[in-house]
Amino acid sequence: MRTFHLVVLTSVLLAACGGSGDDASKQPAVKSTADAERAYVGLDASIDKAITLGFDGFNAATNANIAPQVANGDDKGTLTVSGQVDQGTSSNKTMHLTEVLSTYSDDGQLAYATDDAALPLLELKLTKVPTGTLDGTLGGSFKMDGALKGSVTLALTFSGELQASADDPTKVERKPNTTHITGTATSGDDTYTVDVMR
Repeated sequence: MRTFHLVVLTSVLLAACGGSGDDASKQPAVKSTADAERAYVGLDASIDKAITLGFDGFNAATNANIAPQVANGDDKGTLTVSGQVDQGTSSNKTMHLTEVLSTYSDDGQLAYATDDAALPLLELKLTKVPTGTLDGTLGGSFKMDGALKGSVTLALTFSGELQASADDPTKVERKPNTTHITGTATSGDDTYTVDVMR
């Protein structure tokens, strides 16, 4: 009888420990503001790429639809930007874009992916093309795997200047070193404040 009770008690304890472990594994690995910063830094270059892809799509568009524009992660995976742009003869244009990340990684330590049901949104407003200004926002959640697990949510705004492309004056591009990106990157209970120039 004692042996039976011992087996039952051991089974209950193991089940309880297993349940606790499962719950813990579902928690984000982000435990500090420094971790939230690292979660952002892993995505930093992708933000620059996404804006550039938006401009590529704008310059190539022949109608309101911007065909998917794709860039590779420096280590692995892909980033795809697509959406719509205002048409007409106005020198002011607005782009409504989405981002798709698939096992995207620049540093080989953190990989990011997006949920097809809730893609991050990239909004770009171009004023007085091709020598005016750029304003925009990027918001959405990115799933993380690798050195950190969980997700990071970006709420960014940016502004900068435009210039005609040196290769083709009919095309527009960002003027280097004028894009100011600010906002937050939140992961778990921690938030990193973003303030960078591109």
